[in-house]
Amino acid sequence: MKRLAALLAAALAASCGGSDTAPTVIATATVTTDTFTGTLNPPVNNALQANVHNFTVTTAGGNINITLLSAGPPATIQLGLALGNPSSTGGCAIIPGFTAVTPAGSTAQLPASGAPAGSYCVVVGDVGNVLQAVTYTVTVAHT
Repeated sequence: MKRLAALLAAALAASCGGSDTAPTVIATATVTTDTFTGTLNPPVNNALQANVHNFTVTTAGGNINITLLSAGPPATIQLGLALGNPSSTGGCAIIPGFTAVTPAGSTAQLPASGAPAGSYCVVVGDVGNVLQAVTYTVTVAHT
């Protein structure tokens, strides 16, 4: 038993020596994912339709990744995505430069980085090609 304790002590001593550099600790941000579903209808009185979904970012300086996961019919339809801030009237004030027209896919089609903490919204809209009711699922992953 004493021999085993001596061997363990020697092994621990050998594995702990040799470096006086402090270990680096890397903090990882927690990713929150909000999932929204909806239906876009064809234009009403020639007005393209859009849906607004609100979400909150609690950590400043993080990333926002918006992904149109599914949309259809038809499965190849392209929809508009936009990132903005909720307005007092229930709309969404689009942040310039944060729009995309895209088909559904598995990777983020609208990324943003360095976002301040606060209230945001994502708009999913018709870009002139919705001829029948189109259902969709969009995710917003944010840190």
